[in-house]
Amino acid sequence: MQQPRFIISGGGTGGHIYPAVAIANELKVRFPEAKFLFVGAQDKMEMQKVPQAGYEIKGLWIAGLQRKLTFQNALFPIKLASSLLKSFFIIKSFKPDVVIGTGGFASGAVLKVASLLGIPTVIQEQNSYPGITNKLLAKKANAICVAYENLERFFPKDKMILTGNPVRQDLLVQADKSEANAYFKLDESKKTIVILGGSLGARRINQLIEKELDFLQNQNCQVIWQCGKLYFEEYKKFDSGNHPSPITHHPSPKVQVMAFIDRMDLVYAAADIIISRSGASSVSELCIVGKPTIFIPSPNVAEDHQTKNAKAIADKNGAILLKENELNEKFETTFSDVISNENLQIELSQNIKKLAKPNATKDIVEEIVKLV
Repeated sequence: MQQPRFIISGGGTGGHIYPAVAIANELKVRFPEAKFLFVGAQDKMEMQKVPQAGYEIKGLWIAGLQRKLTFQNALFPIKLASSLLKSFFIIKSFKPDVVIGTGGFASGAVLKVASLLGIPTVIQEQNSYPGITNKLLAKKANAICVAYENLERFFPKDKMILTGNPVRQDLLVQADKSEANAYFKLDESKKTIVILGGSLGARRINQLIEKELDFLQNQNCQVIWQCGKLYFEEYKKFDSGNHPSPITHHPSPKVQVMAFIDRMDLVYAAADIIISRSGASSVSELCIVGKPTIFIPSPNVAEDHQTKNAKAIADKNGAILLKENELNEKFETTFSDVISNENLQIELSQNIKKLAKPNATKDIVEEIVKLV
């Protein structure tokens, strides 16, 4: 087959979009002549991110159900009908060989229509607790690529393949710590703490770090704090570069506050300890990075899946899990235990690395190739 055709659908958050793009890139390596079309939700971030990655995308008029009674919910049946109809026309005109869904409501409409038309479908589920869309689509899918064990209660066992989640290619080669220290102007005699709240940021983690900055600096730590673009204006005042002290001649800032980090490979290399949310793609990356990690899951996500993702790692002694409601009483003692205990740091690193799946993208593409 010279020119296979693929529709890839997923979005709403970076956690659905990034794997979709990684799968497309890997398919392109296998089939340089292949044709690709992405389908997303018309007002979500995929409409910008996918064209930036070099792929065409069409948008559907779809949104998730809100948990309370709203006008948006009243529109849901109409939006769903419109999205199914539009998906039908997209599939009929593009004629894909395989349709791949990485989660989110747009992928639900596209995969549903594809399976009704007898076109092979592949689901890639990033979380340890699947979203409603993928659970509904599972019976008709040809293959379901999962990142966690023990999902038999949600998906047919004979269709599941444990592949892991696609991660950024630049993370598979560990960057050099001294290069990272130079890039961020870090003091090599101090421990570096990296705080990650996801691309938009995490209010509760930001509030925690604001409260604990003096504590962290008293532990002889320097901080790289990715506060997210929603919160940057509020927190940039804590960046040491904004407050140069006339007394200290030290060139390296103790606290660096950023909306977004471009060089994730270098920030991971610089880190001695990472404090992070536990979205699926973050967890998969942190397994490959293999640094001691404290997960603070977001409780405000569907099915509380971030807590379940973090617990899957913490249960194997690969990370420490702190819930938001425990931060006030437990954060300082937990952090002190980790920073002062080299053996614990080594143990956490070794255990989280064992859970890494660096070949995930290739393994997912293998499953797709079988269906072409």
